[in-house]
Amino acid sequence: MSFSEQNLLPKHVKIIEVGPRDGLQNEKTLISADDKLALIDMLAESGLSYVESGSFVSPKWVPQMATSSEIFSKLNKKAGVTYAALTPNMKGFEAAMAVNVDEVAIFGAASESFSQKNINCSIDESLARFAPIMDAAKAKGINVRGYVSCVVGCPYEGDISPQAVTKVAKKLLEMGCYEISLGDTIGVGTPASVSAMLDDVLTAVPADKLAVHFHDTYGQALTNIYTALGKGIKVVDSAIAGLGGCPYAKGASGNVATEDVVYMLNSMGIDSGIDFEKLLKAGWFISDKLGRAPISKVSQAMRAKQE
Repeated sequence: MSFSEQNLLPKHVKIIEVGPRDGLQNEKTLISADDKLALIDMLAESGLSYVESGSFVSPKWVPQMATSSEIFSKLNKKAGVTYAALTPNMKGFEAAMAVNVDEVAIFGAASESFSQKNINCSIDESLARFAPIMDAAKAKGINVRGYVSCVVGCPYEGDISPQAVTKVAKKLLEMGCYEISLGDTIGVGTPASVSAMLDDVLTAVPADKLAVHFHDTYGQALTNIYTALGKGIKVVDSAIAGLGGCPYAKGASGNVATEDVVYMLNSMGIDSGIDFEKLLKAGWFISDKLGRAPISKVSQAMRAKQE
């Protein structure tokens, strides 16, 4: 009997690769469009079926994403791979549609303070702004994924109640998002706080509509993912090479590394459809472009073996 069967864990997990967007947008070193395209190609070739490849936001606020239209215009799309983008407003959605983005994502926060300080409006107001995007996406047959930020902690409010997360996740589902990604934006979650949050959210949103998105600021991301898998969640967001520092915790690592997640899944006999060797090479490629070692512990260890 395999480890996954003994523990009633899923036999397959889908990895949502967010490195080219959520990861790179927090990196200070600007990466060229050609290097981003090469990275996205390597990620798709590794077996990842979903790559968040850009964001249609103002380049004034997120300079790293200024090349998103160019990226999507030049993508060599691989069959069976979804190339998605974040679209925070209608202008962004229209720009995404102009370059044939496969799928878009919108976002809300479980913290009122976070919402006010980041987009100058309440949670309810922020979600209302997405109504035109939802209508336009439905008319075009485009899937919309929803993100919820600060699902266990907020840099301004501290602990966030599970009920606040459930409220936003339920609204995103009712608006028409096919999947809701629950994000621990500052990486303060632990198995205890994550378990309590998920138990509450699952009363309103079924497990097959949920994904988890953990930052590894305090080194808890893998244990939090394991906790989520035990609740029946089968979709995990991660970033190649652990790209993306956390902007709210100086010096802290950002997204959990895809290499570390896949290594853990492989050890438990859980299939992700990913070629681990190709994944490692993608991480080394972008880390070299950034001029630093990968944040991924697994990647560092595997590279050291080869030197």
